[in-house]
This record gives sequence, C-alpha cells and structure tokens, in this order.
Amino acid sequence: MEFEIWQIAILVAAGFIGGFIDAIAGGGGLICLPALMAVGVPAHAALATNKLQGSFGTLTATLNFTRKGYINFKEVYLGIIFTFLGAVLGTTLVLFIDAKFLNYIIPVLLIAIVIYTIFSPNLGEIEREAKLSQNAFFVIFGLTLGFYDGFFGPGAGSFWTFAFIGVLGLSMKNAVANTKVLNFTSNIVALAVFIAGGQVIWLIGILMGFAQVLGG
Repeated sequence: MEFEIWQIAILVAAGFIGGFIDAIAGGGGLICLPALMAVGVPAHAALATNKLQGSFGTLTATLNFTRKGYINFKEVYLGIIFTFLGAVLGTTLVLFIDAKFLNYIIPVLLIAIVIYTIFSPNLGEIEREAKLSQNAFFVIFGLTLGFYDGFFGPGAGSFWTFAFIGVLGLSMKNAVANTKVLNFTSNIVALAVFIAGGQVIWLIGILMGFAQVLGG
C-alpha cells in the first residue's frame, strides 16, 4: 500500500499525540487506530500496524518503570503468562473475521471505549482492600484483557489500570506500572501473530512508533 506525504504526516502526528495521551492517562490507541483507518488502511492491517506502533510506547514505559523499581516481576509473572495466552487467542480469532465485518464493528467498539473512558470512576488515590486473590485476578483478567487486546486493543491499558485499582486495590502508580508490563505483553504477542499473518505495514508502524516515543 502506498501513502501520500500528507497521509504519512497525519499518521505521524497521530502517533505523537497518541504517545502524549498514553503517557498522561492511557488510551493512545483511540487516536492511532482511527487515524490509520481514516487514511484508507484495511481493517486487519490497521489493527496490526497499530500494534507495531503501540509496542514502542509500552516497551519504553515498561523499561522506565522497571528501572525505577515499580515493577515486581515475581508478582506479575502469572499475569504475563495468561495475558500471553489471551492475546494469542484474540489475535488469531480476529484474523479469521471478514474485513468488511470489522469495518462495521471497529467504529462501534471505539465509541463504546470512548464513552467508558469519559465516565470511568476516579480511582487510585489510595490503596484499597483487594476483592480477589492475586492469582485468580491474573488468570481471569490476563485471559480476558489479553484476548481483548489481541482482538481489538484500544482502551486495554485503561481497563488493566482500573482492574488493578478496583479489584486488587493498588494505588494509581503501582497500577499503571503493572499495566505497562501486561499491555506490552499483549501488544508484542499480537504483533507476532499479525506478522505471521502478513498484515503489518512496517514503514508506517515504525514511523508512528518513533513519534509515539517522542510524544510520550
């Protein structure tokens, strides 16, 4: 697929803005995925390329939180395993769905995620009592949100953060740190499946990825 200069400029700008938004509150995919589809990228390729550019931001954030000591991998390893499995299932399924159908459901999902984000509760100011054991949490939410991120993606980081806060009772800082690890896991797994399916537009994804890092 060939792109005009103005289309590339729009996508790079979307990557930058998406990275900026992700760094503040999450949800950069709500900017980048619609931008890809707006310039005519087919649904499967848009989802795949969005995973490539999104992996830049989640990797950078994960490394930053790890260096600062906010991530305890001994605690989140189970989440990584089940997020991995969920993402494989979700991405494999979406590759078998007709692109015309995806063109209908993606806008609906995007609108639903925007509404949820706007009206989501203000949590995380203080740590709360956990409502579920950590192992059960990682199995349930790892599979569920890993599947969702592999199948679609935008808003997955916010869902993880709200789950860590609302269910495990973590503070916002710790919730966001753990979110980045699991978000990167599902991003990189989904990306690998999309690569195997030949859906990634490499040049656009890399340009948007660098723009996202700069925005972040």
